[in-house]
Amino acid sequence: MKARYRYRFYPTDQQRQRLAQLFGCVRVVWNDALAICKQSDSLPKTSELQKLVITQAKKTPERQWLSDVSNVPLQQSVADLGVAYKNFFDAIKGRRKGKKINPPRFKKKTERQSARFTTYGFSIKGEEVYLAKIGNVRPIWSRKLPSKPSSVTVIKDNANRYFLSFVVEIDPVDQPASNPSIGIDLGIKAFATLSTGQKIDGPDYSKLDKKIRRKQRKLARQVKGSKRREKTRLQIAKLHSRISDIRRDFLHKLSTRVVIENQVIALEDLNVSGMVKNRKLARAISLQGWREFRVLVEAKCNKLNREFIVIDRWEPTSQTCSTCGFKWGKVDLSVRSVVCLNCGTEHDRDENAARNIEKVGIGHCHDYKWTQRESKTTSVASPDEASRIIAL
Repeated sequence: MKARYRYRFYPTDQQRQRLAQLFGCVRVVWNDALAICKQSDSLPKTSELQKLVITQAKKTPERQWLSDVSNVPLQQSVADLGVAYKNFFDAIKGRRKGKKINPPRFKKKTERQSARFTTYGFSIKGEEVYLAKIGNVRPIWSRKLPSKPSSVTVIKDNANRYFLSFVVEIDPVDQPASNPSIGIDLGIKAFATLSTGQKIDGPDYSKLDKKIRRKQRKLARQVKGSKRREKTRLQIAKLHSRISDIRRDFLHKLSTRVVIENQVIALEDLNVSGMVKNRKLARAISLQGWREFRVLVEAKCNKLNREFIVIDRWEPTSQTCSTCGFKWGKVDLSVRSVVCLNCGTEHDRDENAARNIEKVGIGHCHDYKWTQRESKTTSVASPDEASRIIAL
């Protein structure tokens, strides 16, 4: 299986200029190829696009400066456009999992920049990495590469930081787990509630988020194209990068711990795109990184030979007693503790949902159809019974 290993590096002033030129050429080639695709009745082949926007374009006075950079990233840029269109058409026709995606769009100078080198455009020499027509760069090797990389992507993010992202081949690892299974309920107040009863709080982004809001208000009042506006934009980008780094570090540590300790991991399929439509919770939900956590857990399960299960989003995990299986129905979000009307067990709302997620994931869920109370089961509790639902 393939994995990415990313390292930060600090280029010299001369290398910054060469990288800026490379990013600009990659961006122009992408935009030229995309313009041709939009004007064509049928999608041209990648080889034809490469011939038009690279080979023939270098012979014209308007694009002759494309010869000053390596040809490998330019060819990869056109190939990436073909992959983007393939994903777009597959999503429309239903051959690609997930929601439908938008068609490729033109790249901008102010966005994240990247250029990919294949084996013909880079080499690793000791502690340095040679990039064609860029020179030798020395990344910060925070960990060793497990195998020889097949490609490397040079990245410049919105905060003007530079990274090298290597694609390597790794083998699955057989490591015994201490627990057979676990269910995880994701939330806002506590990022994750485990079926064992443990609650894991996420990082506090409130201070950084408050700074971002203040800087964004300042940015809205500044003149477009001015140096002060660009300075404020860079400050906002650095704050966003800080939040992203804190969140990524937390998610990596939590996902690694969960996957190492448990053989079967069960999560709920959350409708995040629908949940962020709630104006009061949209910002808090967006900061959590639930989708990123799911992707990390799934990838690490494949690496360690674990079983990853995602249960249906319509499963009534928060409406059912995890002890006896009695279904009490919908309960308002303000109600954090519930007493079962059938067995009398008091449940924490999130812990109960996590236990139900685990039971549904491993196939040991209650048979809700045959679960009954001693008296007649009703869909609506009586007034005296409803008073047993505790709101904390």
